[in-house]
Amino acid sequence: MSTVLILGGYGAVGREAALALAGRPGTNVIVAGRNPDRARPIAGVTSVRVDAADPADLTRSLEGVTTVLMCAEIGNAVVARTCLERGIGYVDVSASPDVLAAIEELDGLAAAHGATAALSVGLVPGVSNLLARVVAERSPESGTRIGVLLGSGEQHGSAAIAWTLDGLGVLEGSWPMDFPEPYGARTVHRFPFSDQYTLPRTIGVPSARTGLCLDSRLFTTLLAAARRPAVARLLRRPRVRELLLRALANIHIGSDGFAVTVSAGAAQVSFSGHSQSRATGRVAALLVRHLPGLPAGVRHIEQLVDPIAFLTGLAADGFVLDVDG
Repeated sequence: MSTVLILGGYGAVGREAALALAGRPGTNVIVAGRNPDRARPIAGVTSVRVDAADPADLTRSLEGVTTVLMCAEIGNAVVARTCLERGIGYVDVSASPDVLAAIEELDGLAAAHGATAALSVGLVPGVSNLLARVVAERSPESGTRIGVLLGSGEQHGSAAIAWTLDGLGVLEGSWPMDFPEPYGARTVHRFPFSDQYTLPRTIGVPSARTGLCLDSRLFTTLLAAARRPAVARLLRRPRVRELLLRALANIHIGSDGFAVTVSAGAAQVSFSGHSQSRATGRVAALLVRHLPGLPAGVRHIEQLVDPIAFLTGLAADGFVLDVDG
């Protein structure tokens, strides 16, 4: 019997992962967070209160747990260390480069305790990393371009919106990308997703850059304007940021569709579907299922699984993989 503890399990991503893992033979699923009242019941899933920032509370919650899935950004490196030194598997969906870099430093600890930590597990990073490995194997000498199109009609939590606002204006650059229908050609604007920082090290690509756009062309235009340094600084002012977070939480113009396209040389591959939260949760759940057979240490998803086989497995959940070139 394996027991999976999902920290941040009350949110959209954690719930999707719990739904995918619940009811599987030999798997016990526990969703945890600081506010149990937010948890919506899932058949066969236990809901508990855990404050991951409280060392004693975290330690108690790990009793009998075989894998921790981290779906929040609350002291991730500390949580990872606490798990790995107990031989507990760890999976993280964070998209923040500094968070993942801190966990990478625990590689020796994980190996010494025979535990595996899997990073970059989600849509971006995650699916984007796997697609990058596919095109890199077809065009190893070319730089990698990653385009991410997200649905502006999908409802996101305050933490996700805040993360997006904080990334505005961090990196410069825009370029065209071809997305699968119904989206077509779009301009993406460089955004600080962690995949572009890790891929040159993990799969040896000469360079990588990741750009973002939204399915709503209007919102993409506003996104581009908000990347200007003066505007980005204004949006980071506490009062302005607070007002904008409230407004964006209630504005849903567009669809819940998403698409990720990665190209290198003449090679291009795409992955698309509906609900980025669902996609991230399903990627995390599938990786959790793979974890017992993976080598000990801290690795990113593209270093742990066969990309085509893994993405094909996700296609059974209604997502579409399109390989061209």
